[in-house]
Amino acid sequence: MKRMFLHIVVCLSAAVAISGCGVSGGVSRRLAGVERSARPVPSISHNDSLRFKMYYYEGVRQQVDGNYAAAYDLFRHCLGINPNAAEAYFMLSSYEGALHGDSAALVYVKKASELSPGNNAYLERLATGYLMTSDVDEAVKAYEKLAANSPERADVLNILVQLYGQQKDYDRMLDVLQRMEALEGDSEDLTLAKMRAYSLQGKKQEEFEALKAMSDKHPNDLNYRVMTGNWLLQNGKPDEAYAEYLGVLAVDPENLMAKMSMIDYYRTSGQPLRADSLQEALLVNPKTPVENKVSLMRQVVADSEDTGGDSTEVLNIFGKILSQPQETSDIAEMYAAYMTLKRMPQDTISKALENVLAISPDNSAARFQLLQIVWSEQDYDRVVELSRQGLDYNPDEMVFYYFLGLAYIQKDDDDSALDVFRRGVSQIDDQSSPALVSDFYSIMGDILHDKGYADEAYAAYDSCLQWKDDNLGCLNNYAYYLSVEGKQLEKAAQMSYRTVQAEPDNSTFLDTYAWILFRQKKYADALQYIDMAVDNDTTGSSVIIEHAGDIHAVNGDIEGALKYWNEALEAGSANGKAIRRKIKEKKYVED
Repeated sequence: MKRMFLHIVVCLSAAVAISGCGVSGGVSRRLAGVERSARPVPSISHNDSLRFKMYYYEGVRQQVDGNYAAAYDLFRHCLGINPNAAEAYFMLSSYEGALHGDSAALVYVKKASELSPGNNAYLERLATGYLMTSDVDEAVKAYEKLAANSPERADVLNILVQLYGQQKDYDRMLDVLQRMEALEGDSEDLTLAKMRAYSLQGKKQEEFEALKAMSDKHPNDLNYRVMTGNWLLQNGKPDEAYAEYLGVLAVDPENLMAKMSMIDYYRTSGQPLRADSLQEALLVNPKTPVENKVSLMRQVVADSEDTGGDSTEVLNIFGKILSQPQETSDIAEMYAAYMTLKRMPQDTISKALENVLAISPDNSAARFQLLQIVWSEQDYDRVVELSRQGLDYNPDEMVFYYFLGLAYIQKDDDDSALDVFRRGVSQIDDQSSPALVSDFYSIMGDILHDKGYADEAYAAYDSCLQWKDDNLGCLNNYAYYLSVEGKQLEKAAQMSYRTVQAEPDNSTFLDTYAWILFRQKKYADALQYIDMAVDNDTTGSSVIIEHAGDIHAVNGDIEGALKYWNEALEAGSANGKAIRRKIKEKKYVED
């Protein structure tokens, strides 16, 4: 019984949640009496009342202490004493929901609400329950009751607006908006909501009158006049819209909202040159807020792409804006993104990203993009510099440890690389990418093995596979090193076979698996896989070729073995002395 109630704590933690569990089909039969409206019954005796309180408060205490099974039994016992106790039904609703699903919880909350219709906590939970079961009609009724009980609650009215919108009952939606306006006073949001309702009803005149009333009520707020002009422009009345914009600019010649609307007016009225001129003037004006410049530049880019995508003018505008001091890196980021979109040369994009970092050196996204470009150019000194700077500003950003460690490896500085990766894994938290963390441990394992610390390497590989059990590079290297040392060959075979299943044409994976089979003395199976490795090898790997010679030799194909051993020598194998001995003795000789 105790185990069954472990999940209930989740359901009890949310005051407005009914349950997150499944639905039981037997609820209506088992609780048929609960679903009926409460009938008036004589009051319980004073003695029963005392007993009820004792069991009820003990149930609450047990629930607080986490003894949910005991609490459930006590609340059920309370109903046995007083079958019309709303509070007991309410407390049991979460338990019934956890055990039998949303419908069962709803039955109990509904009963509690019927027994105590003035209790807003019960009503709100009932309304939420109806929403969770997608019963919008009943949810509306519950929220209307809640609004009647607490007319000051704007949040309840706001939910009703949304629900009536779902029902497409726009008259009631407007009625609720009027109630909100009476409660809070008029506002731009309420006006826009009323306009939307009128628009959905197709009542254009009422929509306009709502906006005009707001504008007339606030004559000193020029934004409402601009909004009025925008509505007129969108509804086919450009001349009237133009008059509104001019009226605003006569009062406030620098009104940004009006100027931006004038751009739309010029385009709508077939005056693209005037639109472009005003747009560019706003973009190069140091007083234009950054967010407005970003919005305008998005439109510039969109218009350019729609008309053929000629980047010359767009780049020219970017250049004019960026020639001025920048408060933020937003425009510089857009510039780099646009260059990337237009597939411009990498060195040009790099300069744009460098400019972003000059403005905002903590911009990790721009630094990451720049690192990718520099890495592709194999400029590992620059990768080190950029990564170290990145860690100065974002010390918890694991990707910078990753690039820095890999760059040190490319520079043959394994000690520094190992130190970086160790510092990187110290930053691991619940938000870390499993794939990235897995790669950290995999690379650490490779370095440690190369340095002769086999046990530490295997521990790193184990950590790698805990984060991502299908890290193929780790599985391959781990398996191969075990086979070379002749340790845990069955474990090595299982790991290696997973890589072959995942990438059956990968010559490295095929070679590793063949070599493990060889070490297990499964020579015929090893021959099959080493031949596949040779067939798929496009690099002329001396290791694969030497392994092919060894495996052919133990399978009795000395002629084939000699051919492969000689090819391995020609490929520059580092194991030349051992190969020459095999050729001389015409047999496999263990190194």
